[in-house]
Amino acid sequence: MAKPLLVYIAPTPNGHKVSTVLEELKAAYGTTVVDYDYEEIVLSTNRQKEPWFIALNPNGRIPVLVDRSHKPSPFTVFESGAILLYLVRKYDLEGRFTFPAGSDEESELLQWIFFAHGGIGPMQGQARHFRQVAPVDIPYGKQRYTEETARLYGVLNIRLEGRDYLVGPGRGKLTIADLNAFPWVRLHEGAGIDLDAFPNVKAWVDRIAERPAVKAGLAIPQ
Repeated sequence: MAKPLLVYIAPTPNGHKVSTVLEELKAAYGTTVVDYDYEEIVLSTNRQKEPWFIALNPNGRIPVLVDRSHKPSPFTVFESGAILLYLVRKYDLEGRFTFPAGSDEESELLQWIFFAHGGIGPMQGQARHFRQVAPVDIPYGKQRYTEETARLYGVLNIRLEGRDYLVGPGRGKLTIADLNAFPWVRLHEGAGIDLDAFPNVKAWVDRIAERPAVKAGLAIPQ
């Protein structure tokens, strides 16, 4: 029997944002509230560029969420950040991974989500490309994006001083802001970043990585 949610996914940071949040929600509320199927998209085959997928996401990229429980017909969400917001607003019944709409804490959560989307994700992706994938050696590209990624890690390190998580009073609580950035930061080595230079970030990565639901989410697709 099909489960209420379907996610099209690949084992990338953007894919793992969604799978870790789904697993955290499932652990928090049980499968009667959150349960999902997934279909792996092998990016090298360009399935994400086929007409059936473009009909779901005109941008031709993973992840894509289909909410089969939506009435009167299934509802599709693309862009990883939009998917995370959709999931918590519809399925995080007690606000465990977010904050009340319109609150200062929600504004801070959105700020850190947008920070990762506009900064760490694209800059780290470019750093890895020039360091590991580019068909020609372009020293300027490697230096430019590695240094900018390191600068952004420095911003995270400042924010995490005396904190366990990015948002919330006191030491904070785990939210989608953390799970939005974590899948990128855990792959820091590919961008030439040494986490020993950012001890607060390193402790944050280790803390999140030990969560059983996060481990489960990172194992998808299997």
